[in-house]
Amino acid sequence: MIDRRLSPTLARRLNETPAVVLLGPRQAGKTTLALSSFDPRREVYLDLESERDLAKLSEPELYLSSHLDRLVILDEVHRAPALFPVLRGLIDSARRDGRREGRYLLVGSASLDLLRQAGETLAGRVSFLELDPFDVSEVAASAASQDDLWLRGSFPDSLLARDDARSLRWRQDFIRTVLERDIPQFGPRIAAPVLRRFWTMLAHNQGGLLNVAHLARNVGLDSRTAASYIDLLDDLFLVRRLAPRHANVGKRLVRSPKVYVRDSGIVHALLDIADREALLSHPVVGASWEGFVVENLLAVAPEGVQGAFYRTGGGAEIDLLLVFPDGALWAVEIKRSLSPKPERGFYVACDDLRPAKRFIVYPGAETFPLYNGVNAISLADLAALLIQEGR
Repeated sequence: MIDRRLSPTLARRLNETPAVVLLGPRQAGKTTLALSSFDPRREVYLDLESERDLAKLSEPELYLSSHLDRLVILDEVHRAPALFPVLRGLIDSARRDGRREGRYLLVGSASLDLLRQAGETLAGRVSFLELDPFDVSEVAASAASQDDLWLRGSFPDSLLARDDARSLRWRQDFIRTVLERDIPQFGPRIAAPVLRRFWTMLAHNQGGLLNVAHLARNVGLDSRTAASYIDLLDDLFLVRRLAPRHANVGKRLVRSPKVYVRDSGIVHALLDIADREALLSHPVVGASWEGFVVENLLAVAPEGVQGAFYRTGGGAEIDLLLVFPDGALWAVEIKRSLSPKPERGFYVACDDLRPAKRFIVYPGAETFPLYNGVNAISLADLAALLIQEGR
């Protein structure tokens, strides 16, 4: 079993606040993490996708009041929004009795509604954590390699499958479940084949600028529906919109976000890329590597760090900007080459923004200096630097 980096943080938050919301994509390992030290003498677990467990909450205040001495874990809690006012009342009652922390762990796979419901109803009573699937720092001590993580993606069942064929089947089944069950449940009623073509177009355009009208036209949707579908994929942690960094530099700046399918293994499954050889010969290989690096670095970045990119009309560009809460910037160029060399536009962009640190991430293992304060570095080593920065 691969240890999860978030585990001590979750334990600490439960000791500090009455309720913790654990967010993340379906099958990322949220339930496994929540139950990793489960003790039925001290904890109660309810899966709200189970009719039996849901029936226990037909009178939620009555049921939950009978377990005030235990941590209650509510899985897929976004399916029961009516619980939030009940939880608020129970938390406030427990506070008056001197019990201020570790009451409820709320687990969910859809971020927007859950954040809104919990944020509005449990304001001041709840802490939020996001669990990504595996990242490069977590698999470093396992039998899985970085190349396995890139090809198969970071979902546990895909990464740890016995072989590439079984991993690909798992991802194809995952895509089918999202298209046929999750998206119709949360969003617009569109035929699954149309939604799959839309998602596949995003994979083909991995890391490209988001043009909703173009995407909508190519799959026969109206722009409003296409935009709502991207919002939903984002809400389900399946797509990332990387915002442009605006700066007062007197230049024409790109203002559209870049869009990535967040999991590299899902990119490859959508494009029918079955193994490493097929990946290395596919036109998406460079964009897939870029998205893989972006996701891993943002997964390990310290709390409060935001991701962005920078591009001007004149060709100055930084693939990934890590924006720290104090305003400091780390600039990251991403290259799929063992002889990494930043483009001229990267140096020009660094002159514009004056980042504190400058890196070029490449697939090699050594760290070495390049021109003008840029260091070539492996993904694993830059991830380790970010983790250290957050301690």
